[in-house]
Amino acid sequence: MAPLIPQGIINPELNLFFALLLGIGFGYVLEQAGFSSAKKLAGVFYGYDFVVLRVFFTAGITAMTGILFFSYLGWLDMDFVFVNPTFLYSAILGGIIMGFGFIMGGYCPGTGIVAAVTGKTDAMVFIIGMFIGIFVFGHFYQSFESIYTGHFLGNIFVYDSLGMSRAWFALTLAVVAIMAFTITQMIEDRIKKVSPEQIKTRPSYMLPSFLVVIALIVFLFLPEERRSNIREARPPELLAQVHGEDAYISTHRVILEIKHGRDDLILIDTRDQSEFERFSLPGAINIRADEILQRRWRPLFKQDHRRKVFFGNGSSSAMQAWLTAARAGYDNVYILNGGLNRMFSELFVESEMPDTTAYNLQDRSNARFLYEARQFFLEGGLVDQEEDRRQRIKAPEESEIIPVIGGC
Repeated sequence: MAPLIPQGIINPELNLFFALLLGIGFGYVLEQAGFSSAKKLAGVFYGYDFVVLRVFFTAGITAMTGILFFSYLGWLDMDFVFVNPTFLYSAILGGIIMGFGFIMGGYCPGTGIVAAVTGKTDAMVFIIGMFIGIFVFGHFYQSFESIYTGHFLGNIFVYDSLGMSRAWFALTLAVVAIMAFTITQMIEDRIKKVSPEQIKTRPSYMLPSFLVVIALIVFLFLPEERRSNIREARPPELLAQVHGEDAYISTHRVILEIKHGRDDLILIDTRDQSEFERFSLPGAINIRADEILQRRWRPLFKQDHRRKVFFGNGSSSAMQAWLTAARAGYDNVYILNGGLNRMFSELFVESEMPDTTAYNLQDRSNARFLYEARQFFLEGGLVDQEEDRRQRIKAPEESEIIPVIGGC
């Protein structure tokens, strides 16, 4: 039901209820399309009925086109879409087993259940065999595990493997689907000896095919980055946070995290690379404000359990980066209050030996904290930790493609 449940559109407690309704609707559509007939389903392998191929192509092209535009317009957040990982050995072996099962039994798992519900005995036998296979695989999983997880290729996409862009692959697939529709229909008509009069009475699919191709051609020329997404924050909310305290994190908190070597913060240096290389905070990574929305940084900002702290010499560049990230809907993003200038001033200018006779306990505690932190920095207690922490966050390569669609 994602992304309807994570976005709060559907109550999570009603998840199974809506899944049941969708399942009933899906089964009804399969039955009405004739997919409860093993003869019709197996016809695609014997060359006399290609309805299955055309239905799969129709479903794929429709879903693909909708996802492309919905994600671009921000109506669909692709972060909620699961992308199936690819294990080459299990994919090949599983494809062979399912192919033979489809030819011999005449059903796939979904259509087999639909046919069994309608009372077809052969489908019931097919389902029993499927459950026996599931039991054998689960019981002897350790014996199959090396094959099942063999040759992991990651969450790859066909267009990546072909060296194509997502838009060009979508257009190519749509053209291939239209050609497949036309050719398979001609083959069917010849095998079934359909008369020209019957062919003329069929509804024409030229208009929807033309509209899909035109829509995908338009998608080719759209800017790479969409202007908004479903998680985008509204300007009034951002202004309220900027003028309040919610957007800021204190220098004391950052100093404490660095001093104790904790991994709760992701420190993001928004200055130029030359300044970053000359000096930066331990474990920091260099991302300028104009790079925040690059796709290669999305996995970093999707770590919602860790706080991302932007900092610069002052607050201007960090605030620009924060506004960009917060506007894009990233969670747990903060600005280092006062930047490096304030931190260094507190550490190396204002920090003095704490006055143990001071009446205000808070002032005494702050002075002691800054004095101990200053000694920690000056005595080099940070050297070993710096090398270790800098390796924990690695900047992805510019050419890296972050998967945004996929799954089955």
